[in-house]
Amino acid sequence: MVFKTPPGVYAPQDDTWLLSEALLREDITAGTAVLDVGTGSGALALAAAGRGAAQVTAVDVSPLAVGATWLRARLKGLPVRVLQGDLLTPVADRGFDLIVANPPYVPVAGRRIRRGRGVAWRAGGDGRAVVDRICRDAPPLLRPGGVLLLVHSGLCGPDRTVERLAAAGLRTAVADRRTIPFGPVLREQAPWLEAHGLIAPGETKEELVVIRAERQL
Repeated sequence: MVFKTPPGVYAPQDDTWLLSEALLREDITAGTAVLDVGTGSGALALAAAGRGAAQVTAVDVSPLAVGATWLRARLKGLPVRVLQGDLLTPVADRGFDLIVANPPYVPVAGRRIRRGRGVAWRAGGDGRAVVDRICRDAPPLLRPGGVLLLVHSGLCGPDRTVERLAAAGLRTAVADRRTIPFGPVLREQAPWLEAHGLIAPGETKEELVVIRAERQL
């Protein structure tokens, strides 16, 4: 059976695949507790469960995303627990060996929105409205030796992410980089990005980065 991502749910694309490649390099066993923050279609949660993790939790603020991920996991027979809620709030009392996050990160005018079109990508004027929350809230949930994998655009400051996670006591580095053509969202935002000096005039490509941060044993 082919399961299509419902309208209004973030569908897997380049950032998803780049983060998935990083996830597949991690040592995942049946005992690995995995959290997928902002799961969207559930692609990353299902990838972790498909690798053998028996304790996979997926969280999303969107009821549509929660439903889509739950249904996809059941159709594939994979052990994924799906929760509705804002980022790490529903799991703030738990610990994890691996946290993966593909948050909204596109810089746009105004604050991050919480419903409607664009909730999956709009992230405030510097693109860090959600990234900074993850940098603050994810480190305390990592068990000793636990790893956070976070993907976002080079437009919203990978160096700032590395600095914030390192300041939280994690061994942090950029693990992957990939340059891709602008998709529909960035093409639409290009005039605003140019006007605010975030891209050069006529620029048509962005760099995606995966940041790996590990809590020491």
